[in-house]
Amino acid sequence: MSNSLQAQSTPIWKRIISFFFWVIVIVLVLGIIASALQVINVWSQQQNSANLIEARQADYAGTATAIAPDGDARHDIFQLVQFATNTPQVENVSPPTATEQAPIPTTAPSQNILVPSPTFYFIPDAEIAEIAGTAVPPKAPLVPRNHQLVNVVLLGSDGDIVDDSTIRTDTIIIVSINVDTGTVAMLTIPRDTFVYIPTPSLQRINTVYGIGEAIGWTGGGFGLLRETIFYNFGIQVHYHAFVDISDLVEIIDTVGGVDIAVDCAYQDPPFFDADVPEEAIGPDEENVYILPVGYYNFTGREAMWYARSRGNSDAFDRGRRHIQLLEAIFRAARDQGQISQIPSLWSDLTDIVETDVPLELVIQLLPIGLELDSSRIERFIPIRTYHTTPWTPSVGDYAGQNVQVLNRDAIFELMNGFYTPPPESRLSLAGATVAVYNGTDIENLDIVASERLRNAGFNAIALGASDTQGLVNTTLTDLIAQSRGSATSLIASELNIVSDNITTSPDPNREYDYIVTVGETYDSCTGTVLPVE
Repeated sequence: MSNSLQAQSTPIWKRIISFFFWVIVIVLVLGIIASALQVINVWSQQQNSANLIEARQADYAGTATAIAPDGDARHDIFQLVQFATNTPQVENVSPPTATEQAPIPTTAPSQNILVPSPTFYFIPDAEIAEIAGTAVPPKAPLVPRNHQLVNVVLLGSDGDIVDDSTIRTDTIIIVSINVDTGTVAMLTIPRDTFVYIPTPSLQRINTVYGIGEAIGWTGGGFGLLRETIFYNFGIQVHYHAFVDISDLVEIIDTVGGVDIAVDCAYQDPPFFDADVPEEAIGPDEENVYILPVGYYNFTGREAMWYARSRGNSDAFDRGRRHIQLLEAIFRAARDQGQISQIPSLWSDLTDIVETDVPLELVIQLLPIGLELDSSRIERFIPIRTYHTTPWTPSVGDYAGQNVQVLNRDAIFELMNGFYTPPPESRLSLAGATVAVYNGTDIENLDIVASERLRNAGFNAIALGASDTQGLVNTTLTDLIAQSRGSATSLIASELNIVSDNITTSPDPNREYDYIVTVGETYDSCTGTVLPVE
């Protein structure tokens, strides 16, 4: 029998059912295909977004110092190589309680590196309540440590230029490397901080190293300093690096000078151990020079004038500049290719820098430091009258002198932040690009503003002069225009941009997410720096 005859003999209701069956099958297949395409599309968008952020972060880490790639290429000054390692397990740290919030982990893997553990010195509580009319502070509570850390204290001394047989470390910077998260925190301690040392006595912290050297303390000057830091700040310091000012000048000149964005104007006369920067204005009748806001290349002796200036600032701001100088030295050394030559230069380096960090440790951890960018580096600078209280002893060696006494609760809060890696919100800032233009005839203001933003974790790039010149006030344009995740207020806060000068202009085809145009009234100087006279 033929197929046509078979079809004719099939009841009509069976043919209708068969038809609808195949229609349903086809619709389901098409629906599955459409759903699959949607899933692929969403996944692709997510991947593109992730790749975009990674690409921007990679570009951020590799671009010049806030300068457009086609400009005068200089590397990111905030990338930092320090001595990173698994923390020697020498601290008796209790696990965090249920009320403590664990830090947000990042993607950096922990490094399996074997490191010799430095000797731990137990520091007992002080047995006396008062010294020369000043109360002895109780021992600081131990700061909770939820990650593998290594702490290195960097010391700068003027002992080679002051002929009084006394070693003073006016520069004290503690660098804490978090091996688990691949982040770095830097803490500067003002030289006038009045601390208890287990000799026992109360002293300015910049004298502790010299006292330890003079009296032959166990471990020398570093041994006494690390015990003092543990007693007063609640953290253990594992290694140290010590350099004299004249040797630091030599290091800076060896790397061809340092590039520094000066965001506050400074005034001071010449120092006998430093040169006034060439760009400074002056002198006036009192032989005082003024260094305006700008972007400069300093020789070693000029860098000392900038770092040690105190005519219109104090020790707290000096600490900030010391961190800035440290970062600039690293950038210059990397630009000169000397970072990769550390093994061959080690003997020469240790002739200048006294350190107990082993070379094999530096070699193993060098790649970790090279991967750092500004979004993974935080700086901690105590705030006068909040973290410390001004104090003038009435009797004793410091009678009539101005010192700073630590405020226990505020310092513990600061140290907790110092031990906690940057939150994901800060790390994500590098995913947003900020174009910075100079709307004035004041040279390099776009670089100064960009450096300020990069210091806060933004991927900011200086693009030179804007199309509009003679701009009075600094402006900010938000091209993303979204309420959630917007960085507008953060950028405005860093650059002191008022709301009247902020505009929103959504642009789906934007090259940058935010545009800053610097005006003649630009001023991001904060802290304890007074206006120049």
